[in-house]
Amino acid sequence: MTNEQAVAEKLLQVKAIRLNVKEPFTWASGWKSPIYCDNRKVLSFPHVREFIKSEMCNVIFEEFPEAELLAGVATAGIAWGAMAADQLKLPYIYVRPKPKEHGLGNQIEGSYEPGQKVVVIEDLISTGKSSLQVVDVLRQAGVEVIGMVSIFNYGFDVAKQAFEKYDLGYRSLTNYSTLIQLAIEKNIVEASEQEVLLKWSADPANWTGIK
Repeated sequence: MTNEQAVAEKLLQVKAIRLNVKEPFTWASGWKSPIYCDNRKVLSFPHVREFIKSEMCNVIFEEFPEAELLAGVATAGIAWGAMAADQLKLPYIYVRPKPKEHGLGNQIEGSYEPGQKVVVIEDLISTGKSSLQVVDVLRQAGVEVIGMVSIFNYGFDVAKQAFEKYDLGYRSLTNYSTLIQLAIEKNIVEASEQEVLLKWSADPANWTGIK
């Protein structure tokens, strides 16, 4: 089993990822989807949490060895970024969706220096829009964003194009295609549903469910 398959198996095991072709989920964006990912659930399972944290640290160490600072994305990426920074013994900050409306009005919480090489930690990447907004905030603050690491990635073309436009490398511990293949092998979904699942990933914004 590859590392990507092992991570996907753990996410399915603790129901951080749910699949339901017949009764699709509705995302906050309004999209209908046969999959719902909530990696916060992993935090409640110590052994799985430790496994995911270790895999994340391995990817950061291998792909971005020059990292001087980790930055978690609020809110779901905060815990993962803090755990990875602790294991790698790196400084840590996190980025809010918008500046605080009281106190110092910070959007970036923590200490950093202009020019520091930063890796952004996300829980998942869908379209990439919210993730790259964090990159904008960090770049405006004067740090050098060298990459992004997430637990899961839907593999949408729109995200690939967005990251290419930002000239930013990213790695995910596992992804949609790996997950679907594993779910079929483990009889979590039927092989006959594979076409529906792949059709959704090709055009999620316009998918309306099984007809």
